[in-house]
Amino acid sequence: MMRNLSYIVVLFSISALLFACSKDEEEPRVIERSTVTDIHGKVYKTVKIGDQWWMAENLQTRTFRNGDPLNLILGDAPNELWATEDTSACTYALDSTKGFLYNYDAVMDPRGIAPEGWRIPTDEDWKKLEAYIGMSESEVSKTAWRGTTEGELLASKNSLGWGQGSLFGKDEYGFNGQPGGVRIHDGRSNLTGEVALWWTSTPKDSLVWYRYMDSNETRVFRHYTYPTYGMSIRCIKE
Repeated sequence: MMRNLSYIVVLFSISALLFACSKDEEEPRVIERSTVTDIHGKVYKTVKIGDQWWMAENLQTRTFRNGDPLNLILGDAPNELWATEDTSACTYALDSTKGFLYNYDAVMDPRGIAPEGWRIPTDEDWKKLEAYIGMSESEVSKTAWRGTTEGELLASKNSLGWGQGSLFGKDEYGFNGQPGGVRIHDGRSNLTGEVALWWTSTPKDSLVWYRYMDSNETRVFRHYTYPTYGMSIRCIKE
């Protein structure tokens, strides 16, 4: 009986050792990074996630690729100016490090606000990103809050720039999602550091698909809204 027990203990020890070695040999995720420069010489960090190249910063341009300016509506302007704007416009985000907020006219303007060789991502581009980082096939095409921890995986580390909610970003893929805030259809702003909203280029009838992350949520919100909103932009390489 003691002989069998010794045999079991030896087997257990070998298995534990093999498991420990295997665990120690796991390689950390390799994040491939680069940069892209806009027409003003502004250099943006970029990151490869799956087979997609994304900006790792929110867009900060106030002009189109041909040098034409967007209509800049200052943060202290009356809300009605933003709500009734019918041309391509931008406004300040939470702070200068988090880019600008743009209306959908700016997103779709044929003069282009993305750097050369880049574009505004589609709804499908976002779904591909979410699926790559772990969102299930059954969740990725749903609306409202989806997934489990994908928002946390994309959010900047240690809640940099975020409010004091429960979202403690892990930034495991180098996306560096930060909260630029939002300007809603009637012009009112939420620039508290609690929210990040990004346009897609995909319309939904007279509305537009977008993505939303919140400091009190670990998931990613997908829905559609009015084109008069002001949101951040993350460009994707063509």
